Amino acid sequence: MKKLQIRKQTIVELIVCASLFSPLMGDAHKPLGLISAASANPPAPVTINPDDWQSFATALRQRSRRFSGNVGYVVKDLRSGEIVESNENGVFPSASLIKLPIMVAAFQAVDEGKISLSKPITLRLQDKRGGSGVLKLAAPGTIFTLRELLEYMIIHSDNTAAELIIQQMGFDYIQTTFRRLGMQDTEIHPEGFHLSARHVAADNRTSPRDMAFLLDKIYHRKLVSGDASDQMLDILKHQKLRDRLPRFIPTGWSIAHKTGLLRRACHDVGIVFSPDGDYLICVLTSQDATYKNAKHFIASLGRITYDYYQGGFHRPVLQSRRQTTEIQPAS
Repeated sequence: MKKLQIRKQTIVELIVCASLFSPLMGDAHKPLGLISAASANPPAPVTINPDDWQSFATALRQRSRRFSGNVGYVVKDLRSGEIVESNENGVFPSASLIKLPIMVAAFQAVDEGKISLSKPITLRLQDKRGGSGVLKLAAPGTIFTLRELLEYMIIHSDNTAAELIIQQMGFDYIQTTFRRLGMQDTEIHPEGFHLSARHVAADNRTSPRDMAFLLDKIYHRKLVSGDASDQMLDILKHQKLRDRLPRFIPTGWSIAHKTGLLRRACHDVGIVFSPDGDYLICVLTSQDATYKNAKHFIASLGRITYDYYQGGFHRPVLQSRRQTTEIQPAS
């Protein structure tokens, strides 16, 4: 047992601590559990300028028309409740976005007393999964708590952590919980976790509206419970992948988000905390020729939205900067 604990500290704590204290935007660099949820005291509703909002909506539509793949998006101002959306009911292969509702289902199971966040879960050789994540490097016999596995699953999009969490609840419980919580389009299947680039018999699926629904409930501390919502928000703020929605995020802003990338599907959904108001943005894509193009497209919708929240499109300098950003090649 002593050797296992040492190995766990070496592989798990050092990797995670290094990742959690890397220089991220805003307060996302703080250790988990120390971030004050901005949603604890949501601001009073405000009225936004309808002309600016319409210009913003038009800019999103125009940029989306130039994207070669299938796209759906939802942007919601969390102060006013105003929404811009397109193909919000479209169903997409979820890729790793499915890990967001899995996390929600896990917190629901905890709330129901079916499992504890501190429950020890032992990693076996047969539990390891390829693809994203770091637990595939951990030694069999290493023990993790459910809370640790949830952090790995979201922060590093760890497939092995997702496998262990699913084993604790079962596919039937997870799918039933999706429906009970109000998700209309989200499905989970064992085959959906296969890493093949080709079509699978039953893929995991979701929609922009389901992702926006979850994020809105988390922000307003109404998903499972207030405490569970705060914990989920904390974990999402530590997401490591920064090549889509966070790519052009202004200094001093922060984002709580989850990405997905598999079988020609590329997504990013999250809540952005800005000095001029918080908002959620969900962008799902599929059928694009390259992931590079899809990532750049998602980043460009993020940039258009950031520009709006930095002052609105009536400012010529922001309009000019946005247009310049859109025509730059992806890096």
